[in-house]
This record gives sequence, structure tokens and C-alpha cells, in this order.
Amino acid sequence: MIRITSFAGRRVAVFGLGASGIATAKALVAGGADVVASDDSAAGVKAAADAGLNTADLKDANWPVFSALILAPGVPLTHPEPHWTVRAARLAGVEVIGDLELFCRERRAQGFNMPLIAITGTNGKSTTTALTAHILKEAGRDTQVGGNIGTAMLSLAPFEPGRHYVIECSSYQVDLAPSLDASVGVLLNVTPDHLDRHGTIENYAAVKARLVHGAQKAVVGVDDQYSRAIADKLRATKGATDVLRISAKPSADCDVGMDGGKVVLHRGGSVTEIADLSGIGSLRGAHNAENACAAAAALLSLPSPLGAADIARGMRTFPGLAHRMEELGRVGRTLFVNDSKATNADSTEKALVSFPGNIFWILGGKPKAGGITPLTQYFDRVAKAYLIGEATEEFAATLDGRVAFERCGTLDVATAAAAQDAAAADGSEPVVLLSPACASFDQFRNFEVRGDHFRTLVAALPGIELKRGAA
Repeated sequence: MIRITSFAGRRVAVFGLGASGIATAKALVAGGADVVASDDSAAGVKAAADAGLNTADLKDANWPVFSALILAPGVPLTHPEPHWTVRAARLAGVEVIGDLELFCRERRAQGFNMPLIAITGTNGKSTTTALTAHILKEAGRDTQVGGNIGTAMLSLAPFEPGRHYVIECSSYQVDLAPSLDASVGVLLNVTPDHLDRHGTIENYAAVKARLVHGAQKAVVGVDDQYSRAIADKLRATKGATDVLRISAKPSADCDVGMDGGKVVLHRGGSVTEIADLSGIGSLRGAHNAENACAAAAALLSLPSPLGAADIARGMRTFPGLAHRMEELGRVGRTLFVNDSKATNADSTEKALVSFPGNIFWILGGKPKAGGITPLTQYFDRVAKAYLIGEATEEFAATLDGRVAFERCGTLDVATAAAAQDAAAADGSEPVVLLSPACASFDQFRNFEVRGDHFRTLVAALPGIELKRGAA
């Protein structure tokens, strides 16, 4: 745990008692604050009380006694309207901040010798965070990884000289961190998302931009108009040496990009190879090329940068994220890939374009608006589709006459059928791909449970050779 001492001896309200909210309250208590924890959910209040925290209904609170309201990221700050606690705090002149702001304040209080890489973006931030942390660990650096990726950031190991922190930051967290000052700030991309919470794409982009504007060194993608504008503005204010532009597009005007499957650095008119992504299954596809460029640029930008050899070595051993283009193993020539996190067509598109063809595609579940119609241009890559869940008839209608398909109903039936058909297929590498393009809620509690079940089914196949950690 990272003890938060900046509110020692003062009363603080914490609202939103999920995992990060409870971790925040505990960190404040450990640092000497008088914490009152609250939530609109009775289950959240009970969880906090069970954790030994002081709970109360903030609707009855005397707000001027609080030094701050620490808001959980999921609680609305501005849109569609401020949460009632935010209105009460502002009326009383109480600052409203989040766990990321507490992290940054404590880091400053203890000195700047704890490198912080903060990563945000609409897509790819979890993979980039995991990849960056993995490379650091493989290079022997003391590394902690958390934030939006899973482990609450204030639950990480305490600050120590030389310890590196790699934090995935959602736009909600950045919005609650006015003094965010990472050693390296990474902005991957900006596409329309969370507009219900930010109002407009321009507001959303402006929040994302705060992360790199406050960083000592910045890494910014230039493959979309919003990020490119942010990069241009940063280079005008910070200077080109402190801003590395990244792109996955060949021949792009960038500082770290792709050249024939290799991550390269453009500097001073010369091109230096950083890492060759060829054959790294966990980094397939253009989206992962962008992630690899971002990780490389961030590590090159550290106060004590990593060298190209360490970066390349770490990328070669990166196992990938669970449920996101996760290579489970092989039966003979057939590769099995778990992409259960693909809960919409946009995500599934990244999976389909990562393989040239011979895809035995398992899809379906609780469908999203638009279904799989946006994916029709990739249907020629699919050898056969296996339909499960509520989306079966809708998807069958879209596939009819374009792709051979089978109504399987359940993931168990689909996995067995796809494995059998792939084994009999021609070609050097048939791929059984679970990329549902659907939510999981019709048959599974969440996409993790769905992906875990697929992993179990694959592990039980006769002759399976599992990847390390895939069992």
C-alpha cells in the first residue's frame, strides 16, 4: 500500500466504494487522515465497513469540515450532470480529486526519484501498460503496474528510490488529477468514447491531453486528428526533443514508427532499429504495432532510458494480455486464440485483420448495435463461423451467402466443431479464433469468465501444446 500523508490530521470524504475507492480510503487512513467513506450502494458501504472503514451517509454531512472529496473514477464529475456529492463539495468550497491525484501528490512529497509512466488512450492502453511493465521487469528494473488495468494504484508497493510505476489511466482518472506530472506521459489515440461522461469529443480529447501536457516527457500517437493536434501543440511548447510522436503506419511522419515489421527510431536524420515484431504472436496486427511503438518510445524517454537490446528482448517474451488476442496453444497446425475481450465489432476487426485467412471464427453473445455488419469486408478471411448465444439469428442473417456458418448455441459446442474443422483444413496455419463481437451477459457473467471457459475447453483438447501460462 502507498500511504497518503498529504491529508494527515484532516477529515476527508471518500465516495464510491468499489475496489479503488476502498483502497484509496485505506491509504488515506494509513497516512493519518480522518476518513468518512460513503456510497449510493448499500453493498459498497457494507464492503467498506467490513474493511474496517468509518462509513456514513454524506447527505447528512457538514461539508465545510472536509478538506477534500476523493471521488471514485466511475462517479460522474461533469456529465451528464455532476453527482450530488460533487455539487455539495463545490458549494462548500471543497476540492474534488481522485486516487491518481493522491498518488502524484505523495510521489512529489517523497521526491522525484520514482519514475512514473502514465498511459492513456481510447484503445490499446491496457496492452501498452502491460507490455511496458513487462519490458522493465525483464530488464531487471523494480516495477509496479496498476491503475485502470486492474490493481488499484494505491494498493501498489510503497514508493522506494528507483522503483518504477507504470499506471494505466482512464479519462475519468485524468479528469480528477489536476496536477498529474508523470516522468513520461503516453497518449496513444483519441476516438469517440465515453461522450456521455465528457459531453463532446473535444472535451474528451482535452482531458486526455492533460496527461501529456503535465509530463516531463511525452509520447503521442499521430494516427488520428485529435492526437496529432495534441502532438503538434506539445512540440510547439515543449520542444521536439521532449515529445516523441508514434505511428503504426508505414512511412508516417513520426519519431518512433514501423518499417517492414520493425519498430524504428527516427532521430537526427538516421534510423535505428529498436525491435523486430516478426513472429511475436502476442503483438500481431497494426493495433499492437502502435502499442509496441508507444512502449518503446516511453522506455527510451525515461530519465534512465532502456536500450534497444533490452526493449527488443522484453518484447520477444511478452505473453500478451489475457482475453485479448491471447495465444493459447496449438493442436498440430491449428492455432487457438482467445479474444474474448472483443465485445464489439470494432474490437473484433483488429483480430480479423491480424490473420491473412483460414480463420475458424467463434462469435456471438449479447449483440451490440450494428452487429457484425461493419466486418463484411473481412469475411473473405473466414473459413467458417460458429454462432453462439442470443446473436445467433441476427448474425446468421448477416453471414448468409457470404460465409459458411454453423449454429452451435454454446461455446462448448462451437469450440469442438471449430477444432475439428480446422484440423481438416488445408493451409499452413488454421486459426480457431474466439472473438465474439458481443457482450457476454447472455451466457457468462463477463468476458473474463467467457475467456476462461474457452481456455479450459482448449486445454482439454487432445494433443494440445499450450503456451506458457495458458493452462
